[in-house]
Amino acid sequence: QVRLVESGGGSVQAGGSLKLSCSVFGYAPNSNCIGWFRQAPGKEREGVAAVYTGDPATYYAASVKGRFTIFQDNTMKNAVYLQMNDLKPEDTAMYYCAAQEVAFTCLYEGDWFPDDWGLGVQVTVSS
Repeated sequence: QVRLVESGGGSVQAGGSLKLSCSVFGYAPNSNCIGWFRQAPGKEREGVAAVYTGDPATYYAASVKGRFTIFQDNTMKNAVYLQMNDLKPEDTAMYYCAAQEVAFTCLYEGDWFPDDWGLGVQVTVSS
């Protein structure tokens, strides 16, 4: 059974940092896509960042490039972290970990439709 376990999130002031983590259980340590989407109230869900564990290669949305970093755990291939720096009020949203086994489409904007999702963690940035 596939499970995505998320942690992190919280409330910070603008300019602050937060770190999210996601562990995917039930996937073989192959070339998988693991990443994060976010959705703010009244807005569409958007892809934030993703890692293709086969290379590893990464994808970032333009709105977070240079501020967010996604990286794999050193020992657990199907665990990733999202380090979020210089947070802005517009980053406020529910963040969802997403994953897809044996896939690479997470590297291309708009082309990734994950098979598995976490429950989400709230990130709130105050001005």
